[in-house]
Amino acid sequence: MFVNHTSAIAGAELVLLDVVRRWQGATAFLFEDGPLDQAMRRTGLAVVRSRFGRGLSAVKRDASLWRAAPLAGRLAGVAVEIARTARRHDVVYANSQKAFVLAALAGAVARRPLVWHLHDIIDDSHFGSAQRRLQVTLANRFAARVVVPSAPAAAAFTAAGGRTDLVEIVPNGVAVARDPRPPAAIRAALGLPHGPLVGVFSRLAPWKGQHVLLDALAALPGVGAIVVGDALFGEQDYAAALHTQAAALGLAERVRFLGHRADVPLLMQAVDVMVHPSVAPEPFGRTLVEAMLAGTPVIATDAGAAAEILDHGAAGTLVPPADDAALAAAIARTLAAPDGLAAQRARAAARAHTLYGVEAMQEAVAAVIARVAAGASR
Repeated sequence: MFVNHTSAIAGAELVLLDVVRRWQGATAFLFEDGPLDQAMRRTGLAVVRSRFGRGLSAVKRDASLWRAAPLAGRLAGVAVEIARTARRHDVVYANSQKAFVLAALAGAVARRPLVWHLHDIIDDSHFGSAQRRLQVTLANRFAARVVVPSAPAAAAFTAAGGRTDLVEIVPNGVAVARDPRPPAAIRAALGLPHGPLVGVFSRLAPWKGQHVLLDALAALPGVGAIVVGDALFGEQDYAAALHTQAAALGLAERVRFLGHRADVPLLMQAVDVMVHPSVAPEPFGRTLVEAMLAGTPVIATDAGAAAEILDHGAAGTLVPPADDAALAAAIARTLAAPDGLAAQRARAAARAHTLYGVEAMQEAVAAVIARVAAGASR
């Protein structure tokens, strides 16, 4: 049984959708209805929706336990529902931090083994101290395995007190088909402007660093940008602040906020540079791999898994986090010599194909689930 706290589709949910394609006929337990619910059903899974979970995804992950206390009754209701549903299955697979906390309690009641697919970096830049202690304590006590997408994510889990013997590193898989048209033709078809164009692709959240890119663009006259992604999980104030910042910097005519798009791979082929400006460590960075497969030069902050994915700068450019001047300089260098990056782009595409395939990820996750199920049956 696969458990997820939100029915919005972000990076972790895209990974989950790839995982469950190997498990048609299984059950997905979701806290609320929405796009993920529909996608799961199309994939062939039975979907069970919580009666108590609507709106819980909006609770920020760095919220204190004190602030979450008024929701205790609803959280308990979700845990009971998970336990009842889990009894009909061999393994519970939690795909998010919120899902894991409740699934750990439910799995203990239902006596079903639990796999936690941890898509986060457990450190003080993402979670409060009480949350970190809670996650690690529950994992050490109730998780049969903790799947993480990168070595930095594994290191953060163990540094927070997590047991090393629980950890399985399974890089996320990404599949992108390139459009054969040249970038200029793609831009024309999408209605994008001519001239130097950079793109940032992620949900709108302070730690994703879109504000750093806007500050960098202020130092790059004539360079345009597309900002692709929506605010999720109660971060609409940040999205509004980005629009205000763009106007204050005189970027309103150069920056387009496109919201959520289903054609991200095509948009990546249309831009000259893909920027990944996170100010906190990334557990993985799916859009990095998508850009590598698209053949688009990548500039990312050197935090978390970005260095691992970009082969420590051999498959992309790394800059310090939260440094708009360094980011502006890297963008300027990349735009000034696009042909000089041909070898780097080829290396990046080959690396993405070799290390981050969907089938390899599916097989690795299936093997983890099989081992956990076999261990529980003894």
